[in-house]
Amino acid sequence: MNLRPVEPADLDWFFEHQQDPEANIMAGFTAKNPSDRGVFNHHWESILNDPEVTVRTIEHDGKVVGSVMAYPNEGYPEISFWTDKAYWGRGVTTSAVDAFLQEFTQRPVRARVVTDNIGSQKVLERRGFTVVGEAEGFANARAAVVKEYIMELS
Repeated sequence: MNLRPVEPADLDWFFEHQQDPEANIMAGFTAKNPSDRGVFNHHWESILNDPEVTVRTIEHDGKVVGSVMAYPNEGYPEISFWTDKAYWGRGVTTSAVDAFLQEFTQRPVRARVVTDNIGSQKVLERRGFTVVGEAEGFANARAAVVKEYIMELS
């Protein structure tokens, strides 16, 4: 696994990853229409041009398999990650989050995870994140209001 700065060609892979319905449901908070490339491009242009956002591409065996980032949210830096479903359960996300947290050293750092996304919760808990609150929000991918844990690493 390797983390590196995002390159323009990575966006094609990120877009492909977000086409998976199961991954969208697991993430919960996704674009209203994940297949709208214009919205996707606008979203990523905002991310890549924001000096307060740190974002990295996750590579595994030379292939782009996801991204991990930190961005300001409600007074805290918050991390978020997305890994191609083909790499779930293989330790890639765990390794990527570990590497990212070594680079991004600001603490406390928070993350949000839908309460039934056990895989992401485990990744965060094993890194030392603990639940510090709960929130509810409308999840486009589920067309419903869902609960999410607010987790923090001190």
